[in-house]
Amino acid sequence: MAVSKTAGRGFESLCPCQVQISRKQVSALVPPPVRCLQNGRPRPAGDCPLANLKPNPAGHPWWRGAVVYQIYPRSYLDTNRDGIGDLPGITLKLPYIARLGVEAIWISPFFKSPMSDFGYDVSDYCDVDPIFGTLGDFDALLAEAHRLGLKVIIDQVYAHTSDAHAWFAASRAAREGPYADWYVWRNPKPDGTPPNNWQSVFGGPAWTWDARRQQYFMHNFLSTQPQLNVHNPDVQEALLAAAKFWLDKGVDGFRLDAINFAMFDPDFRDNPPWPAEGRVITRPFDLQHHIYNQSHPDIPIFMERIRTLADGYGAVFTVAEVPGPDPLPEMTAFTAGEKRLSSAYSFDFLYAKKLSARRVKASQLNWAGPFSEGWPSWAFSNHDAPRCVSRWCPSGGDRLKFAKLTNALLLCLRGNPILYQGEELGLPQADVGFEDLQDPEAIANWPRTLGRDGARTPMPWSKDNAYAGFSEAKPWLPIGQGHTELAAAEQEGDPLSVLEFTRRMLSIRLASPALRLGSVTFPEGAEPLLAFRREEAGETVICLFNLGMDDVAVPEALVARASVLIGSGAGNAPPKVLAPLAVWIGREAA
Repeated sequence: MAVSKTAGRGFESLCPCQVQISRKQVSALVPPPVRCLQNGRPRPAGDCPLANLKPNPAGHPWWRGAVVYQIYPRSYLDTNRDGIGDLPGITLKLPYIARLGVEAIWISPFFKSPMSDFGYDVSDYCDVDPIFGTLGDFDALLAEAHRLGLKVIIDQVYAHTSDAHAWFAASRAAREGPYADWYVWRNPKPDGTPPNNWQSVFGGPAWTWDARRQQYFMHNFLSTQPQLNVHNPDVQEALLAAAKFWLDKGVDGFRLDAINFAMFDPDFRDNPPWPAEGRVITRPFDLQHHIYNQSHPDIPIFMERIRTLADGYGAVFTVAEVPGPDPLPEMTAFTAGEKRLSSAYSFDFLYAKKLSARRVKASQLNWAGPFSEGWPSWAFSNHDAPRCVSRWCPSGGDRLKFAKLTNALLLCLRGNPILYQGEELGLPQADVGFEDLQDPEAIANWPRTLGRDGARTPMPWSKDNAYAGFSEAKPWLPIGQGHTELAAAEQEGDPLSVLEFTRRMLSIRLASPALRLGSVTFPEGAEPLLAFRREEAGETVICLFNLGMDDVAVPEALVARASVLIGSGAGNAPPKVLAPLAVWIGREAA
């Protein structure tokens, strides 16, 4: 049954502009070509809250504070009728992405791969897998993105390759030779068991016996993803050469996958146990403190080599993925100063079961210092984590209204927001049955973990066919429940939709120095009210979110001098009370 376009949305504050303000207009400080709307009616001339906002001040790299849109290519748009998304499909949808108002796209792996882990098992770093297209298709995508003003960030997977990579074939062939030490090989213990107690993320020991070399090889993930020996300078040179290949093509940045797994303890000491009490255990990996199989202190030194290469190409954005229970020290080490990476993100929000003001405050205050201390990126959903709307929406809450709240919150945070495909539509997590699962982690650990497939289902574009406009063939994963009703075409032009709300919020962030670069402070307050200030270049933005299902009082002094920029479930006047799941974002008078 179709969902009414106005169902469950409540009262909206509709300024700023109904029509997206382009990046070129903002950077040139040209007034928007259309009148702003307030509650669906034109504002008086000159009364738009964006009128006095200024773009990112000069002297900052393009990426600082920029919004990145993540694309999982298998699930974005299929153009060759094989049920799998491809690079030409992304190219076709670049105008849609540009009109959102994001500044960059991050494309998950599209390199040659046997697809044991759907592209994160690379067999050739410098070519495109045929299921996604060709190098020519990538060149066309890159050219079109740049024509539209979008930067392009691609994945780099440095901790491991596929076992089908030519490097691994050469390494396993003999214990001597130029590639012998490109991977991590160890003799068995005298009783034939693995060299130590390290466990793999996807279950079972992190060691697999290879009959050819008569040794074990290490793998932190699947046994088809052998660990690269990044301690080896020759391996580092090869990885940097691969990065240079893509930089020469014109890419604007790299996301470094699970980079804290790139180096390990050369003494191969056992990891200490981590008792299970009070925790949910899904695999043996959860029963260890991961001190020795990852996170070696030489990783930041390798990052300095990456940064040196990148700096030769201008303002290249480099962002590290840092999984783990205590990511902050590594994130800081990876990003502090001017010689390492641009940014890093963790799973602070991605695996959080509940959204709270306390969590947001703690995460933000970890990064409240000067730029030299490091710069964070943030994601609420991605290809590895269940969609936040399903994880966090309170029982009985309106998910469309909650999607507006989470999108607005993400776009108000200090750092780089990473918006995952479908978040702009308010997509919930899909329920994928066991018979349709593709994710090797989910299949191996069923039913203790539901895996990643529910966040990877095809992007719904329209109601034109049985596959939501994603493909004319049966997709590699089923269309998510209720996703067709939330398709982009169904929301396009509806001022009350999640899509149009998100576009307006992106316009505000793009034009606001405070939201892009500003400091963040948190006035005293109690759950479920989340309130904070962003300040920069004489601009102060007040951000209010009711994370709960009851009305909350708003301290009058907090909003007394502010006028609305955007809201959801709240009126234009500074609120005294904020309704459940409501958002109110305002700008203080100078």
